[in-house]
Amino acid sequence: MAFVTKASSAAPVSDANATKLARDRNASSTVLSVRGVTKKIRGRDIIRGVSFDVKAGEIFGFLGPNGSGKTTTIRMLVDLIRPTSGEIEICGFNVQRDPEKALRHVGCIVENPEMYSYLTGWENLEHFARMQAGIDENRIREVVEIVGMDGRIHDKVKTYSLGMRQRLGIAQALLGNPRLLILDEPTNGLDPKGIKELRIFIRSLAEQGLSLFISSHLLSEIQLMCDRVAIISKGQVLAVGEVGELIAHAGTYVVWQFEDRAAGLQRLRNEASVTVLPEDQPQVDEAILAMLPGAIVTTMPIRDIPALIEKLTRDGLRISAVQQVAPTLEELFLNMTEGDEVE
Repeated sequence: MAFVTKASSAAPVSDANATKLARDRNASSTVLSVRGVTKKIRGRDIIRGVSFDVKAGEIFGFLGPNGSGKTTTIRMLVDLIRPTSGEIEICGFNVQRDPEKALRHVGCIVENPEMYSYLTGWENLEHFARMQAGIDENRIREVVEIVGMDGRIHDKVKTYSLGMRQRLGIAQALLGNPRLLILDEPTNGLDPKGIKELRIFIRSLAEQGLSLFISSHLLSEIQLMCDRVAIISKGQVLAVGEVGELIAHAGTYVVWQFEDRAAGLQRLRNEASVTVLPEDQPQVDEAILAMLPGAIVTTMPIRDIPALIEKLTRDGLRISAVQQVAPTLEELFLNMTEGDEVE
C-alpha cells in the first residue's frame, strides 16, 4: 500500500470554489497527459507505449485484467517507479523532471487504504496532515464533510466497515486539495451495496470539479462509473474513448425470436448477409437472453432488417420479436484482448 499526496495551491473541492475550479479547467482542460510511456524490468517489456489523457472533471477508467500493467502504470504516474521512456505530465508539470510540482496536484491510493486501526478516523487524518505543509483543522473538517463521514470520524478505525475505510482513505488523499485523484481497484472487497455507494460518491467528486483516474478489472463497474476508458492488455493500451462510443464502434447484435425456432434458425443461416452466432458462445448479456427464450443471436447490416422481416413474413415464418442489442464493455474487451480474463 502506498499513499501519495502533496499540498497544493489548487482550490479545495467545494461549492465556494466552483467559479475558480471552472476557471482553472478552462485554462488547462488536460489534467494528466501520458505519452509513449514504456517500462522494462530485467529486459522484459512490462509497459509498451502507453498513451492517454485525463480531462478536468471527468472519471477516467483504466481497464484490464490482473497482471495487465495497471498498477505498474499508476506507480509511474506518481513517481514511485520511473518509466524507461516516455513523458508523464500532471497539470502541465513533468513528473520525472519536476516531481514536486507535478505531485502537488495529485491524491493517490495505490492498492488498499490502510490506516492505524487503534486511532480514530480524525486522528489518522491529523497524522497525515502533519506530513504536509499548510493542512489545518479546517481542511480536515472539509474533507470529512466531502466523504460524508461526519457521524463516525471520531470512532476507532477498527470499527469501520471496508467501505468506510475506503472513504477515509479518499479523505486522506484529498487533504492536499488535489486536482487529480488516482484510485487503484477501489471496489476490491466491497459488497454490492458498498460498490454502489462508492460509485455514487465518486460521481459526486467529479461533479465538484475533481478529475478521477480509476483502475479496475471489474468491467461492469467501469461501464457504470466512468466517462471515458482506456483498455490495457499485456502492458499495451488497445483503445481509448468514451464508453458509449467504444461500445457503438463494436457493432450491434440482432436478436430474433420465432414461433418455430428451428425453421427460423434454418432460414437465417441461409441468408448471406446474416451471421448466426454459436449458441454455446453467447455474445449478448446473459440477463437479456434470459428474458428472450429461444432467442437467436445474429450479426447483420442494420439497414437490412426491415427487408428481411418482410421477406421472412412473406414466406410464412411467424416472428415473435426482433431486437437490436448493443454489446457490453465486457464483450468489447474480450474481442480486443482475445479472451484475457476479467470479471
